[in-house]
Amino acid sequence: MPAPANALRSRRLPVREEILAVLAVHRAATTVQLNQLLTPPPDTHHLRHYLRDLRSKGLLESRDRAHHPSIWSLTGPGLHTVLAWPQFQSRRPYRAGAAIPAMRSTHTLTVTQTALAFVENARARGDECGASDWTTEVAHPIRDGSADGECAVITDALLRYTRNSPTRTMLRALVEVDRATESSERLGAKIITYARFHRHVPVPGRRGSAADLTGPRPWQRSYQVFPRLLFVLTGAGPRALRNRVADLRALVSEHPLTEQFADEVPVGAAVLEEMEEHGPRPRCGGRLTAAPDAAAGWSREHRPVARRSHGIGPGGRVVRA
Repeated sequence: MPAPANALRSRRLPVREEILAVLAVHRAATTVQLNQLLTPPPDTHHLRHYLRDLRSKGLLESRDRAHHPSIWSLTGPGLHTVLAWPQFQSRRPYRAGAAIPAMRSTHTLTVTQTALAFVENARARGDECGASDWTTEVAHPIRDGSADGECAVITDALLRYTRNSPTRTMLRALVEVDRATESSERLGAKIITYARFHRHVPVPGRRGSAADLTGPRPWQRSYQVFPRLLFVLTGAGPRALRNRVADLRALVSEHPLTEQFADEVPVGAAVLEEMEEHGPRPRCGGRLTAAPDAAAGWSREHRPVARRSHGIGPGGRVVRA
């Protein structure tokens, strides 16, 4: 289960420790991104001093790029050090210690940049969302017996965001970052996989037994209510990205499983550059359904259409069955 959202806020860490903590959460960041994620951000001179010191101790590694900020990540010993801290013991370890390949680092840095859009929006609005309110590469296993389907969906990131006005609302989102490196159809297929994960009901006992429709679903082991699904698009021009949003909306409406899923769980799309300029609000693409609130931003509260147990509802609203 993901670590508590206040892992970094539980106490003010010294800057060196906070750098290690941020990189443990986000896996890789440029010098500029690190400066923006630290709270409060140190001046550039001191930040570079801290980074060089941690690198000399074997806890960080960097990759220099001509005319671009360096990329920083934890080494194996650096990750081992952070995961030994009490607030990180529930974090899933990952492979560290080797320089991130160029293609992979581009995606990782884009995911980090997406997190920054939410962090900076929260700062501007007086909401709660910090560097620790982000968990990368969250695995959601699917055991519905589909031989030709994916057996798991690996979410780019799980976001926790608490809105303080007009009412205090806890928002949760599964975030998929797309850099326009695959077709719209392949991107839309991910919604089918999420719909399978949401719909799956475990079958007790031996094969052929009836499904227990009254019991908890696998996703309820990690979430009180299924988080909204948000696609963040970048890597192409404005027209191409608008077309990808339109393609996703069409793909959702054309498949009965995804259409039902989007009726129960808010599924939205946003353009990263617009998020950075305007904040993750209505101008960022909106819902991928033809509902009356289709122009709503990712943070709009959503009234569930299915019966749900008491808990934090979609959009973070407390709901009862």
